[in-house]
Amino acid sequence: MIRRSLLDVNVLIALLEPGHNFYPMALRWFMSSGKDDWGICPLTEIGFVRITTNPSFFPGPRTRDEATYILEGLASRPGYRYWPLQDSWTALTAPFALRILGHQQVTDAYLLGMAIKEDGVLVTFDRGLKYLAGSQFSRNLLVLG
Repeated sequence: MIRRSLLDVNVLIALLEPGHNFYPMALRWFMSSGKDDWGICPLTEIGFVRITTNPSFFPGPRTRDEATYILEGLASRPGYRYWPLQDSWTALTAPFALRILGHQQVTDAYLLGMAIKEDGVLVTFDRGLKYLAGSQFSRNLLVLG
C-alpha cells in the first residue's frame, strides 16, 4: 500500500534545487518511493515562496512570480496531490501537544498533525520531529538522512 507523502518545505526545496546539498538524498527518496503519491499544502507553499524569494537564498533568489510559477507546475506532475488545510491547529496537534516545546515547532506540529489525520507521512530533513511524533506516530514521519 502506498502512503500519501506530505513534503516539508525543506524537502520540497531540496527536490527543486539540483545545487542543494540534500538534493541527491531527496531525489533518491522521491524516485524510490515518494513519486507515486506526494504533495504539498498551503504551509509548504508559503514556506517555499518565503525562502526562495529571500535575497540570501542560494543559488540565487527567485521573484515571487517565478516561485509561483514553479508551484503551479507541480500540480501537473505525476503522483501529485494537494493537501488542503481543513482543521484547526489545536485539533491536529492535540494527540502530541505535550511534546511541542516551543514556537519553532508550531508549523511542524501542524504538518505532522495533517499527516496523522490523513494516515500519511510527513517527509522532512528535520530530525527534531522524531521527538514530536514519538513512538506513537513514528509511522507518520519519515526523516531523510
